[in-house]
Amino acid sequence: MAERQGQTVPDALLTRIGQVVMLHHGGDREEARRRLLDLWTELGEDGAPLHRCTLAHYLADTHDDPSDELAWDLRALTAAEEHAGSVEVRALYPSLHLNLAADYVKLGRAEAARTHVRRARTAAVALREDSYGDGVRAAISRMELRLGEGEGEGEWEGRGEWEREW
Repeated sequence: MAERQGQTVPDALLTRIGQVVMLHHGGDREEARRRLLDLWTELGEDGAPLHRCTLAHYLADTHDDPSDELAWDLRALTAAEEHAGSVEVRALYPSLHLNLAADYVKLGRAEAARTHVRRARTAAVALREDSYGDGVRAAISRMELRLGEGEGEGEWEGRGEWEREW
């Protein structure tokens, strides 16, 4: 959000991204992917890091191939790191790392998944005590248990069944 004369005004691109995400959540994954890719092209490589992070984060969710999903999630993390000082981005790190952990689980790379779930847990201190923060913390705990990082034990066997719940 930008400020104009003391009032908060919506960020037009984030609003457009949100509209496409609603389309995706409504079940039209292919159209959402197409529209998000159009926004990615419009934004370009030099677009604002927050916009690139947000777009890549949601683009990952529209891909079926775990390698493609991982590539977009890595783009999101890279863009976030360019804008690391902002409050908005600090709040995204837990989810970004959690998504990467889920990607690595799908690819059978448990050690990489463990690394990112640990980073998600560390970054979770930036989350507010609200429903979003509670949901991300709960998803981190579930992933930790599945990877044997939390109070549970053993490898998680349902790799193909993991869905992003946060």
